Amino acid sequence: MKKIFRYFPVVLLIAFALLTLFLSTSIIFDWFGIREKEGNYVLFVVWANFISSLLYLFAAYGFLKQKKVTFNILSLSALILIMALVGLFIHINSGGLYETKTIGAMIFRIIVTLAFVLIAYLKFIKNEKNN
Repeated sequence: MKKIFRYFPVVLLIAFALLTLFLSTSIIFDWFGIREKEGNYVLFVVWANFISSLLYLFAAYGFLKQKKVTFNILSLSALILIMALVGLFIHINSGGLYETKTIGAMIFRIIVTLAFVLIAYLKFIKNEKNN
């Protein structure tokens, strides 16, 4: 049972990272015609997602190797995504084109990332303080 709790966040994070990596690079490099299907994408949001996908992979490795730095990596990813969401709202308020689904997707991605931050905190930071 303990192994399940050790590997479960790793598997979820890798899956989330690879999906994010695929989707962001598909838009950046226009693979499979996805760029056209996405409509009015906001490029800095796509780049924030791309950077976060790489950070997720490093964080998954950190979970696997039981590294405290995992918390910092995931916190950085959350910060990047929150800054991108703020930038998106500025972009929208200045009349920039965007897809409505981007707002929901960013909020979902931030919530998922913050959930992983919480898991890393409980696993590495809080446990260290209690020992």
